[in-house]
Amino acid sequence: MPQETSGNWSFLHVNDSHMGSPRSYRFRPAVNKRWAAIKHQMSQTNADLLLHGGDLTRDGDTHEFEYRQAAEDLETLPFPVFVIPGNMDVGNKHTTVNGTKLRWKGLEWNDPDWNMTERRLDLFSSYFGPIHWTFMHRDVRFTGFYAAVAGTGFPHEERLWSLLERLPELPPAKHHVAVMHYWPFMESLDEPDWDLTNGDEYDNWYFSINPPHRQRLWELLKAAKVEILFCGHVHTGRPVQIVDGIRIYRTQPAGNTGQLVERWPDADTRFGFQRCDVTAEGIEVTFVPGNDQCDEFGTFGPLGHPTVNERDYSVAQELPPLQPDADALS
Repeated sequence: MPQETSGNWSFLHVNDSHMGSPRSYRFRPAVNKRWAAIKHQMSQTNADLLLHGGDLTRDGDTHEFEYRQAAEDLETLPFPVFVIPGNMDVGNKHTTVNGTKLRWKGLEWNDPDWNMTERRLDLFSSYFGPIHWTFMHRDVRFTGFYAAVAGTGFPHEERLWSLLERLPELPPAKHHVAVMHYWPFMESLDEPDWDLTNGDEYDNWYFSINPPHRQRLWELLKAAKVEILFCGHVHTGRPVQIVDGIRIYRTQPAGNTGQLVERWPDADTRFGFQRCDVTAEGIEVTFVPGNDQCDEFGTFGPLGHPTVNERDYSVAQELPPLQPDADALS
């Protein structure tokens, strides 16, 4: 990418587009419709590039088809797109608490069974490039990473820490913008290690990074002089939080509905994207609402992360129905 350094310019950030398929066992056409409007809006901007913060797909962790669909969709944009995965793309945050069906809030969740795998991470990379990356453009360093690999012991975890530790040694930039999918923490850096088997703590565990990985990650971001950190996953926008000089943007989704909205009176559940204008004074981040804030319609299939054995593909609205990939969890 050209290393131009003069003039004002813009880049974009978006996350949680969750593009699905009517060939699947569950589909939410409203999500696709909202994302299509947002994508059209973004294509009309004079942006240099787009950062996508993960969850491109509805069920990419089960259907490679959705990787192809999302990749072809992003290719229609008039600027380069830099992508990291989300949990719906490659599987949930790793845990050793397997074989446990969690029951509370009137729902049954299989999240502890739906761990990410090395193969799924590699398959995602074959479509979208490395899951951890850094590059320079117009005197701004951009870094993306999938922090949920922390604690897995996978080679992807070693590459995560290696990249983050190298950042201070790389050519310096005027600004440093980082993108992750999970929130580093829910409210504060010193939060405890949440217990996923405790119904009152489960949401906190599901949406954030556990200690001690959280603290290690944060120290490395500070050492790399990160100025702006974008994170999605919750589908609910929050006011900017500044911690140790880092502006944390917990961003609105690009199609999927908000979560934990009852938790914060100022939660922003609109769909949209972030426009980031780079000037001599700094980087100004503006939320741009999508032009189509449509209600749900035509939805079928369950929420949560049901196992393959619990999925009924005979209800697909379009034929032939998708089939779960061979490595999908049963």
